[in-house]
Amino acid sequence: MDPAKYHYQSEFARRYFSQGKAEGKAEGKAEGKAEGKVEGRADIVLKQLALRFGAVPAAVEARIRSAGIEELDSIAIRVLTAQTLDEALAVQ
Repeated sequence: MDPAKYHYQSEFARRYFSQGKAEGKAEGKAEGKAEGKVEGRADIVLKQLALRFGAVPAAVEARIRSAGIEELDSIAIRVLTAQTLDEALAVQ
């Protein structure tokens, strides 16, 4: 049975199936937005680091790409005053 082609017989089933699909779409959209925000922020931080300190090592790029939004924000602020790459990445 292909669920995409199935037609629910009762109004109850149709209503709750549609509601479940809508909730799933909303959750997916919210997760996608959050992931996009983190990816965008990571891209900006990597550009800042490269402009300030030169080529970014692969290990640093991996760390940045796996960081959360709060850590990325902290690094973005520290890069403005840090004298070295290590100082910009320092956990405070």
